[in-house]
Amino acid sequence: QVQLVESGGGLVQAGGSLRLSCAASGSIFNIVDMAWYRQAPGNKREMVAIIPSGGSANYADSVKGRFTISRDDAKMTVYLQMSSLKPDDTAVYYCYVTYKPTRWDMPRNYWGQGTQVTVSS
Repeated sequence: QVQLVESGGGLVQAGGSLRLSCAASGSIFNIVDMAWYRQAPGNKREMVAIIPSGGSANYADSVKGRFTISRDDAKMTVYLQMSSLKPDDTAVYYCYVTYKPTRWDMPRNYWGQGTQVTVSS
């Protein structure tokens, strides 16, 4: 089994910053991709940023230049540094990982429980 524990959400004024963290634990051989998604009320869940193992990060156009995703593989943790926040960034943010339980398994996907980010104008 895998657990993803997210933290760092909250209420912030427009222009402010927040840092989200997501720590993975459990039966994990290695983590392939780590990503953040978000879902605002009435909207579909959308990818915010993704960082593959040993690769370059990719971002949604709406957050480029404002958000930075990073990962610490020793801690099996992914971070999302959010700056210059806008009210449109208000959403539930979900951690998403692609991992292998053992060396021989096919990759699997897992979602975190979500953390609320609210940006006031």
